[in-house]
Amino acid sequence: MTIQKITPFLWYSEEAEEAAAFYADIFPDSRVIRITSVPSAGSTKVVEFVLFGQPFIAMSSAQPDPFNHSVSLMVNCDDQEELDRYWNALLEGGGSPEACGWLKDRFGVSWQIVPSDLIEMMADPDPAKATRVADTMMKMVKFDAAALRAAYSGTTD
Repeated sequence: MTIQKITPFLWYSEEAEEAAAFYADIFPDSRVIRITSVPSAGSTKVVEFVLFGQPFIAMSSAQPDPFNHSVSLMVNCDDQEELDRYWNALLEGGGSPEACGWLKDRFGVSWQIVPSDLIEMMADPDPAKATRVADTMMKMVKFDAAALRAAYSGTTD
């Protein structure tokens, strides 16, 4: 695994190895690279893995703080089929859906599963377009990409 200047690091209580394998099964170009036990730190393990070609590191060790919404992983999806696939897969085994395209997986990690053009639509210099998209988004749990694009183009009720 190539050393990155910035690598996301996720700290789990016990399930870093399980979480990395779960994520690697969901996303293409993903795999667990190495699991290293840290003998001087009890049952602590460091897990190196890749999601969509992006290196991550996770650790299993008595976690002092639970995951929260302060940090999330955003997945940009090209179409509704891809969005539905990742949404459903990440909820598997006890995840919970949340508002505006967010969900928590069964490990407590927050994810945003979004259409790849969402940020561009919301950043449009035409405030009417951006507002329609934002207003439509705020009413959704899982995103409906077609409805967001219709709001952007002004072709909805």
